[in-house]
Amino acid sequence: MDAARAVAVFAMFAAHIGPPARPEGAGHLLVAFDGRAPAVFTLIAGLSLSLSRGGTRPRPAARGTRRGTLVRCAVLAALGLALAELRSGIAVILAFFAVYFLAAEPLARLRTRNLLVVAAVSPVLGPVLSYVVGPYFGHRVSGRGRYPGFEAVTSWPGFRDALDTLLLSGAYPWLTYFPYVVVGMALGRVVDLRRPGTAVRLIGWGALAVPAGHGLSALALGPGGGREALLRAVADSHPFALNAADPAQAVLAAQAGAIPSTSWAWLLVDGPYSQTPFETVANTGAGVLLLGLAVAAARSGTLRALLRPLATVGTMGLSVYAVHVVARAELRPQHGWVALGAFCLVSLAACTLWARVFRGRALGRGPLEWALHVLVRAATSGRGASRPGGTGA
Repeated sequence: MDAARAVAVFAMFAAHIGPPARPEGAGHLLVAFDGRAPAVFTLIAGLSLSLSRGGTRPRPAARGTRRGTLVRCAVLAALGLALAELRSGIAVILAFFAVYFLAAEPLARLRTRNLLVVAAVSPVLGPVLSYVVGPYFGHRVSGRGRYPGFEAVTSWPGFRDALDTLLLSGAYPWLTYFPYVVVGMALGRVVDLRRPGTAVRLIGWGALAVPAGHGLSALALGPGGGREALLRAVADSHPFALNAADPAQAVLAAQAGAIPSTSWAWLLVDGPYSQTPFETVANTGAGVLLLGLAVAAARSGTLRALLRPLATVGTMGLSVYAVHVVARAELRPQHGWVALGAFCLVSLAACTLWARVFRGRALGRGPLEWALHVLVRAATSGRGASRPGGTGA
């Protein structure tokens, strides 16, 4: 799981400092990962949360768990707002994660069957609600794809805008990205990653979901007539895109991929960051497939050794993510394969060295991970919590 998380982090590097994702040569790999990194990262977060609560044998939350969750969310939100203020050009996801974890707390107490129902419904319900509610908050034609900064805590208007951004109109809003958390939580309830045969099941599920999401979208847009409906919506509500080579893509590019609420046909697209049911299904499948491949590799002695450096990066995912945002803001690297390779290699080397220097110590989990663990543990144990690690910190 840590190795899969590291791959998601490196895919974020590719989106932020790599070359354009074009279907040519090695660019095919970037096309395959385009738009999937935050979805996979979020899916694994839900899985981690489920495993911290017992996985396939869920246990009652330890005393102090709610306090620990509040502390974790406050730290993630503060760190996210601070990183956003660096103006790195990256849509920082951490403040959104704070909202996800708050919303996940009551779901973690659901019975497995009920959680599975929520996981099955949310990939469709979330995007549909976003489409329906958007116009009431001024997002019928545009205005999506944002992320909050410190104005969220310095003024009342800023706070209201931040709520809108975090829940509805942001780059990774709760309505359309929280389904990944729910699916990850449900996955942790029904799959034991340590059991033989798990890798095959995960690979099979993922291999079905990815083509299902993209294939059904293609059918709906092509033979289903969705493409014509989109072009009519562009002509009526988005005239700036009429002369573009791909008018529909031009509309989506104007707001970081998120769909407008000008035609129900927008819900049929599956492009990167479009936050539609079809994209959600395909991204979920990609995350499950990646996890299955990582589990299969971990069961092989040779491949397990090769995975270890990746897994080390995965255990420090928060620290690596934060450092890469700072590096992007301060160094302003030129996008390309050289910058992408340098960021990945430096991350592997730095995390391996850090883990070796602090082996056997709590700090070995990563600087920000250690700080978050200390704060959450203080919150959960300060009043007699029975299990300091119960929050999965």
